[in-house]
Amino acid sequence: MPRVHWGQYPAPSHVIAHISDTHLLGSGAALYGAVDVEGHLRRTLERLVASASNPDVIVFTGDLVDAGQPEAYQRLRGLVEPVARRLGAEVVWVMGNHDERSAFRSQLLDDARSDDRAPVDQVLTVRGLRIIALDTSIPGWHHGRLEPAQLDWLTEVLADPAEHGSVITLHHPPIPTPIAAMQVLELERQDELAAVIEGTDVIGVLGGHLHYATSGTFAGVPVSVAAATCYTMDLGAPDGELVGIDAAQAFNLVQIYDGRMVSSVVPLRGGPVVTRFGAEFIDALDPLTPEERLERFSRQPDGSGT
Repeated sequence: MPRVHWGQYPAPSHVIAHISDTHLLGSGAALYGAVDVEGHLRRTLERLVASASNPDVIVFTGDLVDAGQPEAYQRLRGLVEPVARRLGAEVVWVMGNHDERSAFRSQLLDDARSDDRAPVDQVLTVRGLRIIALDTSIPGWHHGRLEPAQLDWLTEVLADPAEHGSVITLHHPPIPTPIAAMQVLELERQDELAAVIEGTDVIGVLGGHLHYATSGTFAGVPVSVAAATCYTMDLGAPDGELVGIDAAQAFNLVQIYDGRMVSSVVPLRGGPVVTRFGAEFIDALDPLTPEERLERFSRQPDGSGT
């Protein structure tokens, strides 16, 4: 959280680092022979540490690896867990359509069950904020679905409100996409999920899968989709084309403010610095009164507002 706080809202009660679609390979090789997915994940974690956001939770919303390889999950865990320990953050792993349930369970959750037919649904509560991970994957397919038993389970979980509300995390986001090909791969029967969420303590939904950052609303709550860290979809591509590019990778920082979810995009690649207010400027503002800060920072040079 910020080291200073001057706004009209209280400091966030919780911060979530939302990362998606890492698509790691077991060998550490480049995806499609071109994309340094492991390097991009390393850069993601470096940016997260440098941001001083102090997340309580790091959520990975699916497609953690590209081909379900156990060694890819091992590489992922080896990269992420030291950073999580350094930040004092919990880690939530969410299944995606490229993930494989048995390897996911054994390598990330230390669950040795060999039966991969059951969905991997989980609940984690961090200082009163409940994080619910739903497995929307269908083994052998790329589109998503929640089975009736999962919806029944979610209904039971949400029957008891959490102190700071609940955030649902899943891979296939329940919002529209303008990309025709991705519409084929969306989450089925979204109305059934909406019926479970409406009127509960759910304050937001986090998703991935689309490989670009976007947002919307669903069942009366905000939905935030994190862009992939591996490669992203070019929304400016010619009509009818599906184009993935090694650019625009990002992760999201999600702040919780008294039942309200706010999501911000953090690009992995920076750019030329054109203006900057350093630590000295912030330190100088800190001891001032709110009125003095407005005078120092808000008033325009000529006082005319033009």
